[in-house]
Amino acid sequence: MKHGRATLCSFSLAAVLLIAARPVLSHHGSAVSYDTRLSVAITMTGTVTEVRWRNPHVFIMYEVKDDKGGTVLWSAETSSPTSMIGEHGWTRRTVNPGDVLTMTVLPSRVAGAPAGLLYKVVAADGKVLLQDESRLRNGREADK
Repeated sequence: MKHGRATLCSFSLAAVLLIAARPVLSHHGSAVSYDTRLSVAITMTGTVTEVRWRNPHVFIMYEVKDDKGGTVLWSAETSSPTSMIGEHGWTRRTVNPGDVLTMTVLPSRVAGAPAGLLYKVVAADGKVLLQDESRLRNGREADK
């Protein structure tokens, strides 16, 4: 009976540790999903179709014309809603559907995916709405 109880205790402990570690294992750094070197950044002008203010990140969806005249829907991942408000001074009205913006993204590591980590946003009037140096691996030194 002692052997069975020890096995049960070991199994229970392992299960608790796995459950406790899940939040740590599920969150990742940006470099896992995106190439965070400024030298590979992609800059394009597009029209915002949707802004998703949800944890863990805010996403901006926007349409861009491709070289064949078609439309491609891009997705730009930003920081958390809390960071966008507190660190970057954004509100839910900073970027809206219909806005024409010039976006600079650090591209997805999935080849050809129309997605990126948002680095810079410039409004149609030239106002810089965001330039997030924290997105770069080791800051600007990443390209050297």
